[in-house]
Amino acid sequence: MSVADVVARARTAARPLCTGTVTGAMGLTISVEGVTAAVGDVVEIAGGGTGQDEPLRAEVVALHRDRLTCMPLGEVHGVHVGSRVRATGRPLQVPVGTALLGRVLDGLGRPVDGGPPLAGRARFVDLATRTPHALSRARVAQPLSFGVRALDTLVPAGRGQRLGIFAGSGVGKSTLLAQITRGTDADVRVIGLIGERGREVREFLEENLGVEGMANTVVVVATSDEPPLVRLRAAFVATRIAEDFRDQGRDVLLLMDSITRTAMAQREVGLSAGEPPATRGYPPSVFAMMPRLLEKAGTGAVGSITGLYTVLVEGDDHNEPIADTARSILDGHVVLTRQMATAGHFPAIDVLESISRVASAVTAPHRMADAREARRLLGALRDARELIEIGAYTEGSDPLVDRARLLEPQLTGFLRQSVEDTTSPDAAWDELHRIVTGS
Repeated sequence: MSVADVVARARTAARPLCTGTVTGAMGLTISVEGVTAAVGDVVEIAGGGTGQDEPLRAEVVALHRDRLTCMPLGEVHGVHVGSRVRATGRPLQVPVGTALLGRVLDGLGRPVDGGPPLAGRARFVDLATRTPHALSRARVAQPLSFGVRALDTLVPAGRGQRLGIFAGSGVGKSTLLAQITRGTDADVRVIGLIGERGREVREFLEENLGVEGMANTVVVVATSDEPPLVRLRAAFVATRIAEDFRDQGRDVLLLMDSITRTAMAQREVGLSAGEPPATRGYPPSVFAMMPRLLEKAGTGAVGSITGLYTVLVEGDDHNEPIADTARSILDGHVVLTRQMATAGHFPAIDVLESISRVASAVTAPHRMADAREARRLLGALRDARELIEIGAYTEGSDPLVDRARLLEPQLTGFLRQSVEDTTSPDAAWDELHRIVTGS
């Protein structure tokens, strides 16, 4: 612990103890009078939660002339008018460091896997951080492998890039994330499961990740029944953990499922704090939160965070507000389609609708030529699909379509990949080159 940390803790301990009281609770908010705190600070409410000795923690989300509006970081059962409130004088703190590898944490950074406590093993830091300045970031120039052929060749990613995975429900987003976690060559993986069904968490950890996948992985979980502020903070906790590894000079893969549920949690927080609803019921704070969260990933002065964020498109509408905003911020997008998923095509990646904005910077020119040729063939096949299906296409009408029809089985086999299969990028590029050149 540094001298500055010791001095800060001493000042906190010496600060006079000032308490206030709860004056009301409505919906998701608690009104507090008699204490002074800043937005983002944590207060402790006696007698709240589940009746345990620990007080209920709440975060200040809005200020008024004579009161604070707080949102609980736990169950409000037991809170009543007159409950004593103490200001901690600091924001939420979370653990960081190598002691977290292989651990599962809740949305506030507390271990929930039955392992040893993190006190004394990990450093605790403020959740809020300053986003790296644009001119201090290194350029994205090194490729990052995912072990998935369709991504490594036709949607190649770079270390420090941010990609969105856009899909409706039930088309294989979580399974694809688990496959990427096992197949990537990143140093550290940080996974944020935001708003997940409780049933799916253990299934994801044990079946999709397994012991091998958890080795260099930190998982942050906030299930759908958690308070909205906990779900919202879980996304920032996962990002803060990834930021610390990046600052150590390591290459981190941050996977978040999903940014849509994070935005929904922010909507609940904003509306409860009194914000007016705007686009499709989302208050302005949602669209301010998204770039603030997503811009934290990327390269730094040292190390990098490659962000993969799933976007749950409502009704398979890829132009709904959250999807549209995420697409405008991210450095590329991967589109999963229900049509491919129902046909048994895994991963259900529509490579023609997917794009990486750093592909040319992280891929050799001769390999880019192979990728472009593959896209040309797949595009020609898509454009002629209806004519072929109704028997209106005559062989020889278009040499490119004829060649695409000939190579279709090989291209489809290349793009399909079982969950357990991991392919090195060199092997994937060699196989694509063989298909498009016929060599």
